[in-house]
Amino acid sequence: MSLPPGFLDELRNRTSLSHVAGRKLLWDKRKSNPGKGDLWAPCPFHHEKTASFHVDDRKGYYYCFGCHAKGDAISFVRETENVGFMEAVEILAQEAGMEMPARDPKAQEKADERTQLAEVMEQAVQFYRLQLKTRAAEEVRAYLARRGLDAAALDRFEIGFAPPGWESLREHMAGKGVSPDLLLAAGLVKQSDKGRAPYDVFRNRIMFPIRDGRRRAIAFGGRAMDPNDNAKYLNSPETLLFDKSRNLYNMAPAREACGRGGRLIVAEGYMDVIALSEAGFASSVAPLGTAVTEAQLHLMWRMSDEPVIALDGDKAGLRAAYRVIDLALPLMEAGQSLRFAVMPEGKDPDDLLRSEGPEAVAKVLDEAIPMVALLWRQETEGKVFDSPERKAALDKSLRARIAQIKDPGLRRHYGEEIKELRWQLFRARRPQQQGSGQGRPFQKRAWGAPPPPQPPSPTAKASFLATGDEAAEQRLREAVILAAVLSAPGIALEFEHQLEDMPCSDPDHAALRDAILRAAADPDRMNDAAIEAIGPGGLETLLGARHVAVIPCIRAPGNPETARLTVAEELAKLEARRGWQAELKEAEEDLEDLADEALTWRLREASIARARAGKLNDEGSGEYEVAPNGAHLDRDELKRRDSLFASIKFEKGRK
Repeated sequence: MSLPPGFLDELRNRTSLSHVAGRKLLWDKRKSNPGKGDLWAPCPFHHEKTASFHVDDRKGYYYCFGCHAKGDAISFVRETENVGFMEAVEILAQEAGMEMPARDPKAQEKADERTQLAEVMEQAVQFYRLQLKTRAAEEVRAYLARRGLDAAALDRFEIGFAPPGWESLREHMAGKGVSPDLLLAAGLVKQSDKGRAPYDVFRNRIMFPIRDGRRRAIAFGGRAMDPNDNAKYLNSPETLLFDKSRNLYNMAPAREACGRGGRLIVAEGYMDVIALSEAGFASSVAPLGTAVTEAQLHLMWRMSDEPVIALDGDKAGLRAAYRVIDLALPLMEAGQSLRFAVMPEGKDPDDLLRSEGPEAVAKVLDEAIPMVALLWRQETEGKVFDSPERKAALDKSLRARIAQIKDPGLRRHYGEEIKELRWQLFRARRPQQQGSGQGRPFQKRAWGAPPPPQPPSPTAKASFLATGDEAAEQRLREAVILAAVLSAPGIALEFEHQLEDMPCSDPDHAALRDAILRAAADPDRMNDAAIEAIGPGGLETLLGARHVAVIPCIRAPGNPETARLTVAEELAKLEARRGWQAELKEAEEDLEDLADEALTWRLREASIARARAGKLNDEGSGEYEVAPNGAHLDRDELKRRDSLFASIKFEKGRK
């Protein structure tokens, strides 16, 4: 809405900044000189004990020498009451007796009707408050006292009582000259479908006035005193004043409290908000009998960048939270999100306050979890991910949820956080694996633990297992793989699953592998992650090792193609090595009772072939087969392997 020229100047001329600010401040009498319009007070925008906030009433400006806040009466109202520009103008104009310019005659007519309805609602507030003090409301007062509300709290929240009669309010308003049409338009009475006179909407209920951001009474919430009533809570119907999806209970006081640095707490109902406010959590609000709406979310974000949703500690509370997540994901932006505080099981904020006090509630609020953590809980709680299909289904669901976030930077960070949570879930549950990948059972051990020592083998086993330093070769290949990835961090995602499945015989290698996997989505920080994992000295030792330093991609880092080929070949050779171990182990078990010189010779040949398998291509025919991942395998070695296992199978058949 545009304002006509001169309107704001006239508003500022009619408004005394010292009067506006004086409602929020306590002037320092020693420093202030009211006669000259020179006033000082502690600043309302930051915590301090000295009077560094200066108001120049003649010029209509303020300035804080501590936090450097400055402005006029409009900006002061905006900041202290946490309202928008036009709302601040309307508040000051009303105080100054100035009419806000209307857009057109119809708009003015509607504004006049709103004013009339607001006046009717104020009369209704006073009527219900008076009824709470009558003898008929004795049971209601006792109930409110049991809920911990004293007389001061009842006055602060203007709590009242609607008598059981069908026409109590209508008759009272008629005596005040209020027409039935206005009562109908205000949602206070309802038209009878039997041709009778309109009757009261609220009967035998505790009444909670609902006020908008400008503190106008716009509706009521009523709690039934009869336990058999069809609706425990009943809100006013929507009217010209009241749109329940665009308002919050206790909005104006909470907005002011947020402006003073309080965190916005979103509770479920009226009694929770009142109990929280009375316990010192003044910046508390509640949706109006409905699930949180998009408009309400935007209202919350205008009051606070990160509202805390206070959940009841039951399944219904969690379901409500999950609905909020679904609503919020497409609306979030950088610096604008939600946190969730889950009350102990079976309790709401009011219950916790009465049983354990404000300290317990403050602790739960301090431990509020970010929205991404509750999103992860929603997708994983109560589920088992023991198959590739289930894991893939989880990945698909999470990708779909994150894709709803429109802010690209925020979406990327959500993806990284989810990746970390997924990594922790699967790594914590996945056993260490050894085997050929040919469908045989894998030997299990903890991640990062060294392989168990192999016991000496009798007769036929000894010639194979006692030959060569297999552990040293394992560590060598691990080091080459990890160093090659560090030389070109951008390739880490391509080998993510192979690296996850790669056993590490060296604890430092295991720590480095885990750091690489964590930083795979952010290659720029991979080197820092590596240093954090094994220290600068450990990383220097790894990269400076003789067998690592001679690798081409290490000598000339930053070449993804060379690094990619190196990693693929070394992973393939490690897999081939594990395959040999599994095949030979099975052969040994099958032929344990058939040990003779021929078999001993064959197993010795297997040991020699295993020692040669996967070595760098300085031996053999020079002809290679390319594995699916791009690795080169010597054909002579493949022939020797096939010949050996043909012999072993023959012996098995002979047995």
